[in-house]
Amino acid sequence: MVNSRAELELRLATPPGSAPVEWRVATAPVAYPDAVAAMDARAAAIADGAAPELVWLLEHPPLYTSGTSGRAGDLLDARFPVFASGRGGQVTYHGPGQRVAYVMLDLKRRGPDVRRYVASLEEWLIRTLDLFNVRGERREDRVGVWVARPDKGPGHEDKIAAIGVRLRRWVSFHGVALNVEPELAHFSGIVPCGVTEARYGVTSLVDLGLPVTMDEVDAALRQTFGEVFGEAGGNG
Repeated sequence: MVNSRAELELRLATPPGSAPVEWRVATAPVAYPDAVAAMDARAAAIADGAAPELVWLLEHPPLYTSGTSGRAGDLLDARFPVFASGRGGQVTYHGPGQRVAYVMLDLKRRGPDVRRYVASLEEWLIRTLDLFNVRGERREDRVGVWVARPDKGPGHEDKIAAIGVRLRRWVSFHGVALNVEPELAHFSGIVPCGVTEARYGVTSLVDLGLPVTMDEVDAALRQTFGEVFGEAGGNG
């Protein structure tokens, strides 16, 4: 477990002498197979020392993906294309209004610790939400970032961000998905991340009453990425 923010930052900071992390922002929805192919190629290049680390911000057209722990029963209504994914986790939804950040970092140099890396992604999201005065929280028994919703009932919590990662040669890919303004009804076609209890739901920044734009979210992600992972690098 990460004992402090300082420890987390020390272990995963950009190694001295490394090229800055590259950032790219897709201006149109990216098909899921195209995204996976691009990540595969970039992760291999990073592992070979032929390309810098990359954070790729994008949106997908409406679709469902099933991770390595996905269960057939978690797909309730295949109203959108369904893709098997090599990332960890279960079944999730991606679509317009959701900021997906695919994160390709060289953990062999930063620190080969998967649990610490996942905790760092959670911390990145929590700090990003904090900039919008939203208290995001991690849970030991549930991956992702959650928001308490006492307005919906005692003990109710909604998931606002999902995490699913994969490593190859200690280079990370896949990443996180933050709900900015997706169509929340689209989540009803699945059991999101295998969580079945009625007191757990899904929310977004706009659903919480915050009319935040994607550009504002991107700026916040870049700011807080540097706090957790080191220098954010130049524009892509």
